[in-house]
Amino acid sequence: MSQPSYQPPAGPPPQQGYPPQQGYPPPGPPPQQMGYGPPPAQTVVVAQPVVACGVQVMRECPVRVTCASCRADVVTGTTFEVGMMTWLIAGILCVLGCWPCCLIPFCVDGCKDVIHTCPNCKAQVGVYRRM
Repeated sequence: MSQPSYQPPAGPPPQQGYPPQQGYPPPGPPPQQMGYGPPPAQTVVVAQPVVACGVQVMRECPVRVTCASCRADVVTGTTFEVGMMTWLIAGILCVLGCWPCCLIPFCVDGCKDVIHTCPNCKAQVGVYRRM
């Protein structure tokens, strides 16, 4: 008697309702997007030289400048002077009824204008006005 030879099953039956799977991404060249050309070439950015234009921002602190009078490279000296902001704050305090406090802005440097001067020739280099 001969025994029947064993044959493995043919695989799982295909699923109902699904298309047969194919490889992803689909074979062939990638699709082109509409409105876009080929990718741009690599761009090299070169830093531009810095050009000093002579305008110095002056605030409350001394700054390093070249004096226009004596042409020396100096750090400015600063002095505080009563300006428009000082008078405006004092007037507002008076109108609000804080008349004993209306003299405080004349004692606070943060309310005054800043005058920058050259320590060599004592010429005025710049002014920082609060208002």
